[in-house]
Amino acid sequence: MIIALGVKPMRRREFITLLGGAAAWPIAARAQQSAMPVIGFLNTRAPSEDAQLLAAFRQGLTETGYVEGRNVAIEYRWAEGHSDRLSALAADLVRRQVTVIAANSQATVAAKAATTTIPIVFMTSADPVQVGFVASLNRPGGNLTGVASLGTETNRKRLQLLHELLPKAGAVAALVNPTFPGSDTQARELQAAASELRRQLHVLHASTQRDIDTAFASLARLQASGLVIGNDPFFNRWSEQLAAQALRHAVPAIYTFRAFAAAGGLMSYGGPELRHLYSLAGVYTGRVLKGDKPADMPVQQETRVELILNLKTR
Repeated sequence: MIIALGVKPMRRREFITLLGGAAAWPIAARAQQSAMPVIGFLNTRAPSEDAQLLAAFRQGLTETGYVEGRNVAIEYRWAEGHSDRLSALAADLVRRQVTVIAANSQATVAAKAATTTIPIVFMTSADPVQVGFVASLNRPGGNLTGVASLGTETNRKRLQLLHELLPKAGAVAALVNPTFPGSDTQARELQAAASELRRQLHVLHASTQRDIDTAFASLARLQASGLVIGNDPFFNRWSEQLAAQALRHAVPAIYTFRAFAAAGGLMSYGGPELRHLYSLAGVYTGRVLKGDKPADMPVQQETRVELILNLKTR
């Protein structure tokens, strides 16, 4: 026997109304979940290559109070080394109406072309003003801001270091990715530095893995005694291959990041590890989620540089 105490009889209409409200609870819960901000993470690399960088990016987000899966979601889009995929990937993130897009250099070009309203936080070693990402470093003025390393500014110094290492050698070469924003600037600066040093410079291009093999194979024909490797995410991805090729062809080479020297390359000169850049970008992305406007957020410039020598490389 069931006894109900203190319960008023419920009319049929009230009962139906109650059932309707109960049915709406899951809908309300889903609506609340969908209100969670979404970051579109657009990158030229592959997810298997970016574990440490992603951890740094998430750590930056955490510093601003955002934890993936708890109060922010992240939609990942990877080009896996195929820059021709970036436009479609960026367009997909725009269609999904993400809250903010975080992108590296070439991915930023695609994101910028896809939207003028969704905030974009970039990570780049190019000059953000020269490549048209922002109007100025202090007042970006549009929907983009982000973090820039000193990759472009240190190109001349890398060639000078190679010259000091090989003062009596003849021609040298530079490997540049023509699809990288600012590649023309890299080539011009390196040519100017070579002229000052009275060294002949051959500019080689590579935007695929096969191009890298072809470029190294041409060094002997060009009689290039040393190699400066341009700075961009494509070369970051293939740092181990670049180091192996430099050893195989017995050519002294210098790159931007320490990963090249750690993989067996001779030396690197430039900003600190990419993880720091991604961590700063995570912080900036979190600030955008909190309501800061990219137009008013000065571009952060990484001012530290480091010289790494691999003493085991001959």
